[in-house]
Amino acid sequence: MSNLDMKEAIKLLAQEKNISEDTLLQVLVDALATAYKKRPGAAEEVEVMLNPDTLEMSFIAYDIDEDGNWVNERDDTPSKNELGRIAAQTFRQVMGQRIREAERDRKFEEYANREGDIVTGIVQQNDHRYALLDLGKVEALMPQSEQVPYERAGAGTRLKAYIVEVRRSERGPQIVVSRTHPGLVKRLFELEVPEIADGVVEIKACSREPGHRTKIAVHSNDSNVDPVGACVGARGGRVRMVVNELNQEKIDIIPFSEDLADFIAKALSPAKVTEVRLSEDRTQADVIVPDFQLSLAIGKEGQNARLASRLAGVRIDIKSETQFQNELNGIFVEDFAEGDWKTNPETGEQEWHAADGSIMSLVEWERMSAQSAASESPENS
Repeated sequence: MSNLDMKEAIKLLAQEKNISEDTLLQVLVDALATAYKKRPGAAEEVEVMLNPDTLEMSFIAYDIDEDGNWVNERDDTPSKNELGRIAAQTFRQVMGQRIREAERDRKFEEYANREGDIVTGIVQQNDHRYALLDLGKVEALMPQSEQVPYERAGAGTRLKAYIVEVRRSERGPQIVVSRTHPGLVKRLFELEVPEIADGVVEIKACSREPGHRTKIAVHSNDSNVDPVGACVGARGGRVRMVVNELNQEKIDIIPFSEDLADFIAKALSPAKVTEVRLSEDRTQADVIVPDFQLSLAIGKEGQNARLASRLAGVRIDIKSETQFQNELNGIFVEDFAEGDWKTNPETGEQEWHAADGSIMSLVEWERMSAQSAASESPENS
């Protein structure tokens, strides 16, 4: 193989593998040094000099003394015929492996800086352990813990996922992706809402229960731009695209507020809040809502309260107006724990007659019991 042929081969190989020619030349130098050391009578160490323009090579040999120093420098460049055989042999035996290593390094560098980015892949395999996504040049791994419950995408399904980690391995970069990370929601909105991509609208906070519901708090850096309206889009078109990608996961878009009490009230949307009382250290909030809004504020199995708490970063205790007023008056449901049910002779309705003589209608009893259970439940935080 002439120098001209080798130079052309390196150029074509660099284009085919999408690797720089400088990288391949360095691979060639390392491979030639390895091939040289296999010659009979070869020196202990060698430095291969390569002219990148002409591919002229020279081999500077060294011995190693007792202290590990390279000594007795000398030119030990093989003859042209032998050099040609070494070069050809090197290309066949060594270059392939080194090129694969260079490709793995290039792919790792390509994805190493993309943690927190979003990728689109095609599901190749999906079982109870993990799912494999084909990203084109590499595969991504989605562990079971990063998959949305009950979302089982079959082979061939196209999915968007969030890169949470890129690891280096012997087989190339191992890319770990997620469908449950809150960052996925943020990135999806960036794709659908130009104002977010441009920095006019910011997603200040996000809380999510994957597959069920997400709350995001948005803020506009331009007084002329409505952040909620920008995210919703005309006739809900923008948010609908995100919802569809998340398999109909519900999304609440909340306007961000620097006033923590106001922000908490908005975070509990769609419930209407009467008052928010913050603790001195601003880590606890007592939220008072109209009686008929209590279940809405708490949400199914406490979901709305949990998401609002995570969004605002404070513990939230929700009480109805009646419960709050009763507590102010020193009346607690425990005060009615002992007593008997009796029928009101005039109305025919059931009433609870407490041991202390107090009387409570069935409706009032059920309401106070529900409020007490909700305020004590850990799901209400």
